Amino acid sequence: MRRGIGAVGALLVVLAGLTVGTVPQQAGASPAEPVHRAAAKKDGFTETKTLTRQFVQPDGSTYSFPSHTVTVTADQTENLRGRQRIHITWKGAQPSGGRASNPYGENGLNQEYPVVIMQCRGTDDPSLPVAKQLRPQTCWTASVAQRSQITRSESEAAWTADLDAAPEDKERVSGVDPFPTAEECPTADIAPYYTRLTPFVAANGTTYPACDADHMPPEAAVGAAFPPSELAAFTDTDGTGSVQFEVRSDVENESLGCNTKTACSIVVIPIAGLSCDRPADPMSRADQACRKGGRFTPGSSNFANDGVDQAVSPALWWSASNWKNRFSIPITFGLPPDACDVLDPRAPTGFYGSELLAQAALQWSPAYCLRKDRFKFQLNQISDEAGWNNMEAGIGVAAEVSSEHDRRGTDPVGYAPTAVTGFSIGYQIDKPDNAGEFTNLRLNARLILKLLSQSYVGSDLGRGHPGMVHNPVAIMNDPEFVALNPGLSEISQEVGATVLSLSNSSDVIQQLTDYITQDRDAVDFLHGKKDPWGMVINPEYENLDLPVALWPLLDSYIPETESDCRQKNPSVYFNDLAAPVTTMRKIAEALLDAWPNVQTRCDFDPSTGLYKLGRIDRQSFGSRFMLGIVSLGDAARYGLRSAALETKPGRYVAPNDRSLGAAVALGRQSAKYQPFAIDQADLRKAGNAYPGAMIVYTAARLQNLPQEDADKVADFIRIATTEGQRRGSGNGELPEGFLPIEKKGVTAELYDSAQDVADAIEAQQEPKSHPTDGPSDDTGSGDGVDSPVTPIDPPADPEPSTGQDPSATPSVPPAATPMPATEPVGSTLAGGLLPMLILLGAIGCVVATALRLTLPVLRRRG
Repeated sequence: MRRGIGAVGALLVVLAGLTVGTVPQQAGASPAEPVHRAAAKKDGFTETKTLTRQFVQPDGSTYSFPSHTVTVTADQTENLRGRQRIHITWKGAQPSGGRASNPYGENGLNQEYPVVIMQCRGTDDPSLPVAKQLRPQTCWTASVAQRSQITRSESEAAWTADLDAAPEDKERVSGVDPFPTAEECPTADIAPYYTRLTPFVAANGTTYPACDADHMPPEAAVGAAFPPSELAAFTDTDGTGSVQFEVRSDVENESLGCNTKTACSIVVIPIAGLSCDRPADPMSRADQACRKGGRFTPGSSNFANDGVDQAVSPALWWSASNWKNRFSIPITFGLPPDACDVLDPRAPTGFYGSELLAQAALQWSPAYCLRKDRFKFQLNQISDEAGWNNMEAGIGVAAEVSSEHDRRGTDPVGYAPTAVTGFSIGYQIDKPDNAGEFTNLRLNARLILKLLSQSYVGSDLGRGHPGMVHNPVAIMNDPEFVALNPGLSEISQEVGATVLSLSNSSDVIQQLTDYITQDRDAVDFLHGKKDPWGMVINPEYENLDLPVALWPLLDSYIPETESDCRQKNPSVYFNDLAAPVTTMRKIAEALLDAWPNVQTRCDFDPSTGLYKLGRIDRQSFGSRFMLGIVSLGDAARYGLRSAALETKPGRYVAPNDRSLGAAVALGRQSAKYQPFAIDQADLRKAGNAYPGAMIVYTAARLQNLPQEDADKVADFIRIATTEGQRRGSGNGELPEGFLPIEKKGVTAELYDSAQDVADAIEAQQEPKSHPTDGPSDDTGSGDGVDSPVTPIDPPADPEPSTGQDPSATPSVPPAATPMPATEPVGSTLAGGLLPMLILLGAIGCVVATALRLTLPVLRRRG
């Protein structure tokens, strides 16, 4: 048995699969598009304005500069969720100059003619009470410098000459009335210097004067949990630009306070330069500053962070002649994840399993709990295997899985197709020289295998690894990767040696590694053959049996180094690079923040005199490079890009409706009530099908399920496959990242099968013909190792459910898979079951971790 995995594989899968979830076209040169991104256009935004900068001349005449007719669009505005990204584009704007290396927060201030984009509370409706109106005081910035000008000289006080400013805003100190005292803001009023404060008014009514860092909202603190989302975006020389703007709900920013009840807006301000009032005679320094037109040529960069002309910079976005040019995009937020907890006191009905369904469940849950004629649906996100075991054991009424799993009890199980979605290799990669984001990543099976098998050395620390001395440091240095993705930076980063992946058992990893096994070049590399450039696989992974549902950490190399920190904290270097996590949501958030999970940062604590290893810093804008395995639902929700994967030599397919549909068309059902197997070999032959496509099934017992539960599961399947397949962002609708299951077309067989399974679950009668009457001999794909899962011994003398006829007592199920607490999309687990599960899960996780760490030792002894 290869590397001793088979001997402990069953236990590893059962235990390591228990970690609980927290809660896109054929290639060529065109970028991957999210699954049905265009669907959001129905709730999008488009507006056009003509912007003109004007100067009043000394003689009282007015000079107008050439106008810019600017059009701004946004692809989504309704039912948004925290951290969701909106694609905002514009055309016709003044080209920018002095491009900053990082446009976010105060890093983007030293630019000229950018487009300022921020999130504000309120809407642009003058008929509303002032507290509900959009105004500069309700717009969020993460720093003082972005909203206030403190103790400026006259030559830095261009706003006092603004043509459109009110008289009081042209005074030496302005913005707040009464103005803060010297005790409150010591540096705000120092004659003869000028100060303009733009306070922030929080959702709870608190006013922060923004005169220094101590007088800003708590979410604006240094080292805040979330990086700035507001930015000064660059307009290209053709007048166009685009960004992915991340919105924040009151969960992420309580002071801003945007939620389902509080109206908010995204404000887009193309900086065209201040319009200036009639100058003094002689012209003052402030008059001169107001009339400046920029130091940088259109399209130029300002990586040195040199000074810019204030009148055309983003720092004065709040000044009247800039503010009047704003585009305000009204946005609404969907119900928060805990809405059903708050609005529905009923006990939830727990479904357990696949994280692939998470984004759909987030929108589906309120469609159940807000209707008294329906039950309270709850998806508890755990591994497919653990969800399956809970369903068989009766802990959950149904499992959400993406493949066939081994039955350990005798009750037949039906699989109802519920969603068509999948996974992707998400990425965050910048082009060199601050040329924007890379949008057309292509990967093949061998490159993915190189990443998973820790075959890049990472840094000089990995150079000493036996058998890998001539391997590239990271994927950006790999000639194979460079040939597929030319023009990217080849500066090495440790994160380029890995793809952020899952630490537990998953149907996603099973399918990804099955994809690898269907590629001849990847298989040859796995078995020790060099690639055409001389790279070899990490010897610890040579001849590893694939596919697997749980990717093992087999390396044991501890580098020899002069580093005092590493000498005192010896660790397996390649495992520090890989550092897998428990959920795809965590991977998506790491990509969103460009924050690798690489654990090689070494810090010294002076108070204890000790070193410690930890997570490296967030990557700098302009030099981001990160890969991670994400769900298509998360990729669509958070605006993450997905790599196109090779299917045939030279052909690369990314996830979209067409490629997901092509994969579904290849699915084959072995028997009624069974899943539709999508063979990776068939996908490669077809060429146009996306390898990461997966079908999520609601699996439930066809016998011995209490009738009340059976009715709920049947109702869920029928609702989920009808109204739940209508695309949209509202409650009960299907979000982006999913292909609708419909009565006609490529998904018709899935729809028909779902209705058949729903009927069978509701009937709770023995099927007339079922291929698996008794424990299945098919290894399926639930364990992902080369030996079947060892059944867990059932408890002695199981007791029937209260009030249930003994004849309806379920057949002996396996013992419940131990698991830690879940994070539901709906509400928390009711009753006294949760503490027991936490305890059992903790024991399971300890055992799983111990086995993972001792595998290399077992291998060497074998």
